[in-house]
Amino acid sequence: MQKKGYVSFVLHAHLPFIHHPESDDYLEESWLYEAISETYIPLLMNFQKLVDEGVNFRVTMSMTPPLLSMLDNKLLQRKYIKYLKKLIELSKKEVIRTANDSRLNELSHYYLDRYSNDLHLFKDVYNCDLINQFKHFQDIGVLEIITCGATHGYFPILYVNEKTVKAQIAVGVQTYKKYFGKQPRGIWLPECGYIPEADKYLKDFGIEYAITESHGILYADPAPIYGTFSPIVSDEGLVAFGRDIESSRQVWSSINGYPGDFNYREFYRDIGYEADYDYIKPYIAHNGVRVHTGIKYYRITGKTEQKDYYNLQWAKDSVQKQAGHFFDSRVKQINDVSSFMDKPPIILCPYDAELYGHWWYEGPYWLYILFKKVYYDDCNFEFITPSEYIDKYPEIQVCSPCRSSWGANGYSEVWLNQSNDYVHKHLHIAGDRMCELAWSFPNAKGLKKKALNQCARELLLAQSSDWLFIITNGTMVDYAKKRIKDHIGRFTKLYYQIKKDELDEVFLKDIMKKDCIFPNIDYSIYR
Repeated sequence: MQKKGYVSFVLHAHLPFIHHPESDDYLEESWLYEAISETYIPLLMNFQKLVDEGVNFRVTMSMTPPLLSMLDNKLLQRKYIKYLKKLIELSKKEVIRTANDSRLNELSHYYLDRYSNDLHLFKDVYNCDLINQFKHFQDIGVLEIITCGATHGYFPILYVNEKTVKAQIAVGVQTYKKYFGKQPRGIWLPECGYIPEADKYLKDFGIEYAITESHGILYADPAPIYGTFSPIVSDEGLVAFGRDIESSRQVWSSINGYPGDFNYREFYRDIGYEADYDYIKPYIAHNGVRVHTGIKYYRITGKTEQKDYYNLQWAKDSVQKQAGHFFDSRVKQINDVSSFMDKPPIILCPYDAELYGHWWYEGPYWLYILFKKVYYDDCNFEFITPSEYIDKYPEIQVCSPCRSSWGANGYSEVWLNQSNDYVHKHLHIAGDRMCELAWSFPNAKGLKKKALNQCARELLLAQSSDWLFIITNGTMVDYAKKRIKDHIGRFTKLYYQIKKDELDEVFLKDIMKKDCIFPNIDYSIYR
């Protein structure tokens, strides 16, 4: 079948920077360990399987600077190994505990094998270096890795002081170059938050294209003739790709999206909440609060408490069926759309990477089956990266994308509402003060330079959109508020110490150890 169009998968791999050398009590550190075991290692394993089987595929991933910084952190690598060893110990106990129930016992053996394999891969095969594994797939041409803002700061509110947006972009690009040894061509705008004011800085730092939400393209000026089925380019020269609505709904929708299939693993039923308390206590939170362990024995089974046991084969059968459905839907969509276009359409499918594996346990396997299907079956489309599409079809309609985000209702209310609006005045004041410091001390040396660089780190960490999102959603709110308060507090204390030339070296050393993101940052980007 002749190729009439393209599909582009873009997975946004991001977590906020969480690093607590001062304690083992922070539950939030486990977000990283869960993502490694449930999303990043499964993706790497499936990419490798496809390469070994000679399947030509394409996928794009943004790997954000906070995530890269955590994956590269030696302390967090050691803590992840400790986390796995504990899970393996629990899995062994589960194998004994479930000996009299063949279905449960099969699952407990499965978890023991899976976590043992994670440990073997992470330590012995990957040498604790996941970044290098992803880089390998980029180097052989099947994966395109793009960048993001330094700490996922939300541009449509930060741009009150444009220098803070410039710094988010500059540090994002620098971090990318450090780990991947080349210039990133694309950026996943944090929260897909598009503003025209950022275009000039994106171009200054060599970014060619950005991923935006559907209405960022659909409401562009003038209206794009091909909607989201082709990128547009702004007056400043930034190419913008918009999310395809139909393919997103098939995966994302909680009502009729694939992850809600009754044969898939139920996320919320976990032995951390259900096992006998004394038995599970060593494997839950330090303060005795029940939490997810990752060992889950049930499938979704409909909206009842009467959940049935998870069946690995049934889950695989559903994956086959749904990969087929997605495949057929794209064939039909491309047939319909291509007849109205004078160049092949691109269907852009952007998702949080953590949807694949963490939230939708079978997601990485679904991708593997889909990529194989597109390679082997008769099909009117192929996979492509946004960069490859731009190179093939460089003639692009000039339009101004619309201010937009992929938050609820499409604009900024997730990051600016009555629950979190108090934060922004502190972020804006700190941003202005950072610029003031950069102008006041252009050639700082020694301890003062260290303090100024640390100010930049604290500001960037406070700007993370994750804290505002968490407050809005009402999950882990105390932790998010603490992080904003800590970073603004540390920044403000340093600001006054620098101004008075009274630096507290012990204080500076302490926060440099805790907030050790971006070791090569240069505060002068705020000038």
